[in-house]
Amino acid sequence: MPSNVHAAELVFLLLLLFVVMFGLLAKKLKTPYPIVMVIGGLLLSFLPHVPNVELNPDLVFFVILPPLLYSAAWLTSWREFSYNLVSILFLAFGLVTFTVLGVTALGHFFLPGFDWRVGLVLGAVVAPTDAIAATAIAKRVGLPKRLVDILEGESLLNDASALLALEFGLVLLVGGMRPTFAFGAFRLIYLTAIGILIGLAIGAIVHAVEHRIDDGPIEIALSILTPYVAYLTADALHASGVLAVVACGLYLSRQSSHYLSPAVRLQAWAVWESLTFVLNGLVFVLIGLQLHYVLSSIRDHNLGTLIKYAAVFSAFLILLRLIWMFPGAYFANLIRRRILHQHEPLPGARRLFILGWTGMRGVISLAAAIALPQTFEDGTPFMQRSMIIFLAFSAILVTLVLQGLTLPPLVRALGLAGSASSHSDEEEAARRTILTVALEHLEGLREKDRLREKDARGSDRAKSELAEVYDDLAQHYRARLADLNEDGDPSADGLAPMFYKQYVEVSRKLLKVERQTAVQLRNQRRISDEFLRELERELDLSESKFAKRS
Repeated sequence: MPSNVHAAELVFLLLLLFVVMFGLLAKKLKTPYPIVMVIGGLLLSFLPHVPNVELNPDLVFFVILPPLLYSAAWLTSWREFSYNLVSILFLAFGLVTFTVLGVTALGHFFLPGFDWRVGLVLGAVVAPTDAIAATAIAKRVGLPKRLVDILEGESLLNDASALLALEFGLVLLVGGMRPTFAFGAFRLIYLTAIGILIGLAIGAIVHAVEHRIDDGPIEIALSILTPYVAYLTADALHASGVLAVVACGLYLSRQSSHYLSPAVRLQAWAVWESLTFVLNGLVFVLIGLQLHYVLSSIRDHNLGTLIKYAAVFSAFLILLRLIWMFPGAYFANLIRRRILHQHEPLPGARRLFILGWTGMRGVISLAAAIALPQTFEDGTPFMQRSMIIFLAFSAILVTLVLQGLTLPPLVRALGLAGSASSHSDEEEAARRTILTVALEHLEGLREKDRLREKDARGSDRAKSELAEVYDDLAQHYRARLADLNEDGDPSADGLAPMFYKQYVEVSRKLLKVERQTAVQLRNQRRISDEFLRELERELDLSESKFAKRS
């Protein structure tokens, strides 16, 4: 046992070292780190004495996936997610169904030995996309924000729909059953509804507990525990763990402004940013390191034939997504305009093509393929399992590397680079509203203190110092209103200690007013959750300065 633990520890440390090295290289090359890490892992697999690390599906589904989904849901803006929900559903459910049916119907034409049931399983395995690299590139090159929001929403939901399709495929293939339409509809409703309800229930419990805690390490530990509880609870009840974690993350992210203190929020951001980078890095390095395992599992084909299968199948997947984009966008836009009364123009052909080109596959596909059973219920071997693993691995490499590296030049060639809506007007109006409310609150505090001191016998110097506190703060807020590009740093140099305490107290009250106003603007859908988090971070940093000084 000690030797096994020592070996596992050594492998983990080596993987972590590779993640750090490839992360630094990606930063230097200005390339999204998932691409660099997959290629790096692939190159490492050719080196002698590199440990042969096999990807355990349970490690992916029960250890890595929950916190990554939770982090992605936490960073998703509910305003944009709900506004684009129809378009997201047409990708997360419509495109997944189209991909599964396309591979089911046409897979046997270029994959010998694949009947429609095996094609259904293969289609479900490769249907979900991984938008980590796509959104990283999209934000870097300035892709229109609406497309980025849709990509992020799709990546939150399509894992659940693809895993449901895989469940149906395995029932047909391995179990030999033929589920009815009624069974399928009931399973879909149960999977979705119960998964979401479990996520919201866990979120409500965590919310109630968080209100009674104000301790950074404990709250951060609870935030790491939360996605696992949601996922495992839903899985135990045979509901969607993916949807449970997404619902929990969206709910708690929405409520976090009320229960997280500024200091805890800053600590949590640092911890979760590092955690998601490490987990994502481990995932993509592990994908590259699976080459030996994939090739060793398929020895009955020569390399040339395998390359041909990989190229044709990957091109077919890319083509399926591109084909779906245009009718899918048309019908989604029709529903949004006619039923939801959202006056959104139909995206142009260039935007739809770019959205179609971001269909990069990730670790979920490979883990689902490796998790396939090796035999049927009657004991006969599942002969196509090794080919499914190889095709899933090939689709990940081709889509992630080819599409990931070509996306920036394509965006620039189509004239979409830098065309993202910056929402500067919306953000500037929000900042002006926040500062105006803070100034009004400051004048109210000044008037209260003036009335309180009116009959007091304090010295003229004391009254002058107190007036200076309010004048200095008022000048600071007016300066920020005049020039929103400058943060301004309130200075209280020269104030007596007793009035500096008053200065800090009033400043904290104003920061609280700013924070409350920002949350109110978010609740009124005048700003996004993403911009609210940006404002909260600025206010938290300002409050941390006062905490250190006091």
